[in-house]
Amino acid sequence: MNILVINGPNLNMLGIREKSIYGQKTYGELCDFILNTCRDDGIDVEIFQSNHEGDLVDKIQQAYGVFDGIVINPAAYTHTSIAIPDALKAVNIPCVEVHLSDIYSREEFRHVSYVSPVAEKSFIGHGFAGYKQAIEHLKGL
Repeated sequence: MNILVINGPNLNMLGIREKSIYGQKTYGELCDFILNTCRDDGIDVEIFQSNHEGDLVDKIQQAYGVFDGIVINPAAYTHTSIAIPDALKAVNIPCVEVHLSDIYSREEFRHVSYVSPVAEKSFIGHGFAGYKQAIEHLKGL
């Protein structure tokens, strides 16, 4: 199995930004966690992060015919982007949405996810473990 993990804006700042929400662990530690999870499950993985919506859309489109599943944390674009779910629908690759924090217990504008309706499943508020759950979910499909 070959999975693409996509991380959106500001996730590269983990360990620096809003530690009370996102914790002390860095983006590098998140990537190591994902790589180790996939290695342990015998899954090939590519991890991609961008702060630019168009780069995320391009990466999703490039996944067509290459990846068996997508794990996506669109971050702030969860609540604003129509282009990202449109790209996910276009490539028709099973995808799972992940959020480190519980977006439904935060500001009201974060309660809307444009990605959830196109995702197979969403793991929200489980920290790094949400990525493991998403990977395991895709493996089980």
